[in-house]
Amino acid sequence: AKLIFTISLLLGTTITISSNHWVMAWTGLEINTLAILPLISKSHHPRSIEAATKYFLTQAAASTLVLFSSMTNAWCTGQWDITQLSHPTSSLILTSAIAMKLGLVPFHFWFPEVLQGSPLSTGLILSTIMKLPPITLLYMTSSSLNPTLLTTLAILSVAIGGWMGLNQTQIRKILAFSSISHLGWMTIVIIYNPKLTLLNFYLYTMMTAAVFLTLNSIKVLKLSTLMTAWTKVPSLNAMLLLTLLSLAGLPPLTGFLPKWLIIQELTKQEMIPAATLISLLSLLSLFFYLRLAYCTTITLPP
Repeated sequence: AKLIFTISLLLGTTITISSNHWVMAWTGLEINTLAILPLISKSHHPRSIEAATKYFLTQAAASTLVLFSSMTNAWCTGQWDITQLSHPTSSLILTSAIAMKLGLVPFHFWFPEVLQGSPLSTGLILSTIMKLPPITLLYMTSSSLNPTLLTTLAILSVAIGGWMGLNQTQIRKILAFSSISHLGWMTIVIIYNPKLTLLNFYLYTMMTAAVFLTLNSIKVLKLSTLMTAWTKVPSLNAMLLLTLLSLAGLPPLTGFLPKWLIIQELTKQEMIPAATLISLLSLLSLFFYLRLAYCTTITLPP
């Protein structure tokens, strides 16, 4: 059964990424949603069932909005092509739908709860593969989106993602807020340089996969257990430390590259206030990454 669900996930993602017609893209998104639900709720714990229900309701609402947006566009322009989203109302509805699918602020409330109720392996899929189809739709329609709306959503996402992650002790919730913060960085630049968004997403996926797989192998879910986990596999913990610092975007590491390029692109577009604000707000998420990194290296007293 797990193999069927995994194949369905890949199929849904592939259909959405490669489609040129709105109905095919919507079909892929629906296949994805239905395939991930059993993976979220496989432990049969009440929290997992709750997470699966929240995920289903949110994604169903977002998919309906995607379909509504494309139908409005087809009604006004006669075009079902994804790249021909020229009607302003359709573009506004689509931005809201994609924000809901990705978990951008102010549609972010479901994401930390769903991630907290899912196993780490499913959490990895939710944070990486499930973000690819909506980001692809944004990439394909980037030329007709509203820059002011996207910039507002992005700055709010970086702010809330950093701020809400500060007082968390559950690692999955910290990673959820980290994901919201990173999505803010991707969203702010998608109109000006969509390829930069994809670069940011690929690097984020690699680093997040490394963190989730490490935590899964050392069986850590809370900060308190992370503090004692360094004795199990010290070398793995050293790698986790570097990956967390890279996710934080500290300069010598890979995670700094996309942030640097995004700030450079925003400066070229004469959006210096937005670039300054988003850089300062990312210091909030830097704090909880450093706290996580400190917990991986802490040594217990004899």
